[in-house]
Amino acid sequence: MSADDSSIFINDAMNRVLKYKQITFEDAERLLSTNDMITLSTCANNITRTFNGDTVDVETLINAKSGRCPEDCSFCAQSSFYDTGINKYPLLPKGVILEQAQKAKETGSTSFCLVCAYKSPPERDFEQICETINEIKKNVMMDVNVSLGFMTHERARRLKSLGVKRYNHNLETSETYFSQICKTHDFADRVKTAKIVKEEGLELCCGGIIGMGESPRQRLELAFSIKSLQPDEVPVNILISRKGTPFENLAPLDPMEAIKTIAVWRFIMPKTILKIAGGREVHLKDKERIALKAGANGIITGGYLTTGGNSANKDITMIREIGLQAQ
Repeated sequence: MSADDSSIFINDAMNRVLKYKQITFEDAERLLSTNDMITLSTCANNITRTFNGDTVDVETLINAKSGRCPEDCSFCAQSSFYDTGINKYPLLPKGVILEQAQKAKETGSTSFCLVCAYKSPPERDFEQICETINEIKKNVMMDVNVSLGFMTHERARRLKSLGVKRYNHNLETSETYFSQICKTHDFADRVKTAKIVKEEGLELCCGGIIGMGESPRQRLELAFSIKSLQPDEVPVNILISRKGTPFENLAPLDPMEAIKTIAVWRFIMPKTILKIAGGREVHLKDKERIALKAGANGIITGGYLTTGGNSANKDITMIREIGLQAQ
């Protein structure tokens, strides 16, 4: 396909999306194979601005319980199967989490996500988490999101009653690649929790990790699987190969491939918050600005589960410098 033909196709796909029509999997493959990054980025940005305005969702998270997870996910430094040298600790005290939530609000974040490395929290820990959420809602008054592993209907209802806005449960990778990253549970288990979350009225945050050895086609399979769950937010993580994990020697994904993936995911999911998350500072570096003008409209700031990140002030300054607004 010539450059002119590629540009025409990309613009045609954008116009269909803007008219509330869906692109097909074959359309997405053509978009992902293009070398015309300027047109692709511009069109993805037009879709973002049309459906989501000029705001960027800024979220801070806390790793409230670190390590000793009984799952064997090959990308994860917190798995009990691997010796990765991370700082492991039980559920943090309520006061520590409350203090971090207050700090997140003061530095400009509009939401705070409480993340814990569990397959599913034991009852005692779940009760403490619920008490902590209640304190944050009462004293800090900001949106609270959580990520606690697999979920039941009863627990999802409890979280909803406490005012939790959004529950994170990523699919991680495509169904056809999932067995290459995890043996202790399967893709259907992850889909089940995502559906429970939606059914109980919580907003769903559901994304994945790219750069784990999957094919470009499998990145699209993941996007269409996520889309079928109708998520409110989709974090796109880029693998940071952690020493001690089975993926420690994987070559890093080319940053422009990551940005191209984000742009095409915007065509697939035009209205969702598409958030550049773990790995963005390591892999994108100065190209983060490009990603925020090529489909992304959200960031995680202040660090991740076992790696550091940009300060909120630095990120919010970057957002303003490219003519967007932090929300």
